[in-house]
Amino acid sequence: MITVNGRAYPVDVEPRFSLADFLRDRLRLTGTHLGCEHGVCGACTVLLDGQAVRSCLVLAVQAEGGEVLTVEGMARDGRPSPLQQAFEKHRAFQCGFCTPGFLATAEALLADPARALTRENLPELLAGNICRCTGYQPIVEAILEVAGGR
Repeated sequence: MITVNGRAYPVDVEPRFSLADFLRDRLRLTGTHLGCEHGVCGACTVLLDGQAVRSCLVLAVQAEGGEVLTVEGMARDGRPSPLQQAFEKHRAFQCGFCTPGFLATAEALLADPARALTRENLPELLAGNICRCTGYQPIVEAILEVAGGR
């Protein structure tokens, strides 16, 4: 079994089936985007047991027994999470393809209270996620707004 967004599912797939394919094809959670499928672009990033992982590089069977959070599970009580609201407020997306991966990466960063998030270090901390539209500054601003409230 694997828990995805708070719901348990059997992992009944071939051993070579990626977590990204499991989420998209079996569970129809298409917010997890596939870009490069080599772990470089970050579009497929999800949280696995609280850690940001590239779901294109993780096998679904490796996630068995774990808890996965996708962009679809980030809302709380039917409302976008504070981070999702900040992304909207700062227009931290344009085409939106990279947004779910950035949200997952940012959630993992924000979950670590010992990690200082600054305008200077966020570009490096986000370097595993590629965006071709925003210039990254709105993404940094959105994360800093939420980090200031934690």
